[in-house]
Amino acid sequence: MKQHYITISAICWILLLLTSAMWNIWQLRHAHQAQHLKVARSFFGLVVTIREWNAQLGGVYAPITPHLQPNPYLDTTNRELYPPDGPVLTKVNPAYMTRLLAALAAEKQDVRFRISSLQPVNPSNQATAWERQALLAFEQQAQEFYTWDQQAQTFTYMAPLIAEASCLTCHAQYGSQLNEIRGGISVSFSTPPVNLNPILFSHSLIMLVGLVAMHIVGQQLLHAFAELEARSQLDGLTQVFNRGYFDAHLKHEFKRAQRHNRPFSVILGDVDNFKAYNDLYGHQAGDHCLQIVANTLQLVASQTDGFVARYGGEEFVLILPNTAASSAHSIAEQARIAVERLAIRHPGGVADGYVTLSLGVAIWHPDDYAAATMLARADKSLYQAKQSGRNCVVVASEMPALMLDCT
Repeated sequence: MKQHYITISAICWILLLLTSAMWNIWQLRHAHQAQHLKVARSFFGLVVTIREWNAQLGGVYAPITPHLQPNPYLDTTNRELYPPDGPVLTKVNPAYMTRLLAALAAEKQDVRFRISSLQPVNPSNQATAWERQALLAFEQQAQEFYTWDQQAQTFTYMAPLIAEASCLTCHAQYGSQLNEIRGGISVSFSTPPVNLNPILFSHSLIMLVGLVAMHIVGQQLLHAFAELEARSQLDGLTQVFNRGYFDAHLKHEFKRAQRHNRPFSVILGDVDNFKAYNDLYGHQAGDHCLQIVANTLQLVASQTDGFVARYGGEEFVLILPNTAASSAHSIAEQARIAVERLAIRHPGGVADGYVTLSLGVAIWHPDDYAAATMLARADKSLYQAKQSGRNCVVVASEMPALMLDCT
């Protein structure tokens, strides 16, 4: 179960790093877009300023060349000037100048701009589908319109052209009014791809380091928890299982016996006349005696599928899964003999002045309605073993308890 917490923590860590990476990527792209928008606004402002300069002058004149021909869409009486001692000059109005500058910019640098309108005088200024979408947005009070095609690595920006007083000199004849949206200028330029590698690399590295650290610390914690749990299940004095562990496993084995109809046995043992031993040798010697007895019973239990636990005071209990009466009696007798052969001096003891053990055995019966009833039979058998002279084994049955091997 504790392993699940480590797994959940790892998943949360991964999700946190993924969220952080996505947030950083969004911020990086947002910063790039803000930078592109700043460049586009500056370029648009520059074009508008040049147009305003031209409009305030009422247009400018330049010599006619192969690249500069008269504007056929400029309806004015003084479109051309014929100086007596110079080349013929043609008038360049703001719209025509914008087209000339756009053509020059497309040749010289990686920036393209274009003037367009929903109702252009020059058909070449007819709005594209994207420009039409922008111009319609301007009529709905939008101040600017832009898109960033990251796949094509192109940023396109457009803002409206507002009819000012200087513009009406030419455009009044087309029905233009002051502060009316006459069209717009779009600016388009290539953008370098956003380099996501630093973010992806740093977050991957942090994620990997975090997962490795989480694994190492998690394993240490699991080991510490396992050790703590194991200690909580052991008796502090004898280092065999304690009463709490026994109670839990007795219920578990009882339910398993009911489920699979398999026998199991409980052996309850008590060190004979232990109070007299404590009174004679003191509690430290008594504790040492219990430790030796517990180790001996542990050796006996290790030869079976069962375990030994300290039941309380000088009492010990063995649980023997899949063990019927005859085998349980044999194991109990082995435990009794093993303790007797320790030859721990006990003047108040039963067998030649040595420490001995009395044991009561109970076997699971299908009629048992609870583990407590089985334990009660083992306790009753232990009581009968003591009443019969101690240092013996009594096996409980459906009939009155049978006394075996009592000295």
